[in-house]
Amino acid sequence: MARTASTLPLYTGQLKRTPLGDLWLAASSTGLAAVDWAPNELAFQEFLTKRFKRPLEKDPKRLAQVAGELEQFLRGKLKTFTIPIDWSLLRPFQQAVLKVTHAIPFGETRTYGQIALEIGRPGAARAVGRAEATNPMPLVIPCHRVIGADGKLHGYGGGEGLPTKEWLLKMEGAFMT
Repeated sequence: MARTASTLPLYTGQLKRTPLGDLWLAASSTGLAAVDWAPNELAFQEFLTKRFKRPLEKDPKRLAQVAGELEQFLRGKLKTFTIPIDWSLLRPFQQAVLKVTHAIPFGETRTYGQIALEIGRPGAARAVGRAEATNPMPLVIPCHRVIGADGKLHGYGGGEGLPTKEWLLKMEGAFMT
């Protein structure tokens, strides 16, 4: 009997002691599904179950590439991820926004409005902000590189919020006003 997408598992693991704290990781058989600063494994599992509605299997070996690249990135030794991403887990609008976000080069920034224009939805800067706010794969899909039209930082859900976003941008050498 063939398995449907909703019965295929997400594999989970953890990356400990990064410069930004411990990270929880999840991937499907296709690619990365989530990176999260959940306070514990149970909270991460609840997030995954609610968001993706798939069974979970602990399998750190399947996440070795993800963990290794994230570790290198957070130590300033990696500028471009080669981790496959499971784009099918995202809704169409969020997928469009996050694909543009994923393409923002290391050390550069874009505004929410610039991303809205790039996906052909001028005037949708707030919707772009919402799509960024619910990005399940921060760091790999670098929503920290998206800033307000005023050149300032506006919101970040990862780690300690805006201080984490600022740390990431400084680590990348991005110009900050």
